[in-house]
Amino acid sequence: MHLQRPLILASASPRRRRLLEKLDLDFDTQIPTVIEISIPDDPPKTAQENARLKYTWCHSREPGALIIAADTVIDLDGRLIGKPQSREEAANFLRAFSGREHNVLTAVALTPHRACSGARLTNAGDTPAITLVISRVRFRPLSPRDIDAYLDVVHPLDKAGAYDIDDHGAMIIAGYDGSWSNITGLPMEIITPWLARWSIPAPTP
Repeated sequence: MHLQRPLILASASPRRRRLLEKLDLDFDTQIPTVIEISIPDDPPKTAQENARLKYTWCHSREPGALIIAADTVIDLDGRLIGKPQSREEAANFLRAFSGREHNVLTAVALTPHRACSGARLTNAGDTPAITLVISRVRFRPLSPRDIDAYLDVVHPLDKAGAYDIDDHGAMIIAGYDGSWSNITGLPMEIITPWLARWSIPAPTP
């Protein structure tokens, strides 16, 4: 896919990078230096505001680029669950999920298509288009031994909720509803059509 403008993924997540790489397009990665917010009783707003912060950081440095920024959190009965700060906290998260369901929320902030007028990017690009995608995850009942076994084979500290469905997920997850890529951290159902709107049509043979 040939895009009209440089594409930047504003994220440190290797999982988001791998999802974009599957589309066979050129993009750069920048890691936003922002202070993320945490609103314990409002997971949706937390994700949306953090995605906006990451987008704004990147847009201020690359105003002519197409930008993808995202933030993923977990909503357990209305309570915000983010990334654990220690293995002990990661184990506490997994115990809380054991035998239960929770929502995975990813907010995606994108350069709005209306920001482009011909070859010029207008100030409309200062304000991202933000979409919130929600998936439902069901956990297996987990014993302390199950939790230790999982934490022994993954690095939980960079993952919302201390787990990744694509990293030994079968050890702890019984099933899910909704977007798999959203649970991974970047809902491609939103990204793919957005990229298509920015592509240059292939020349007619």
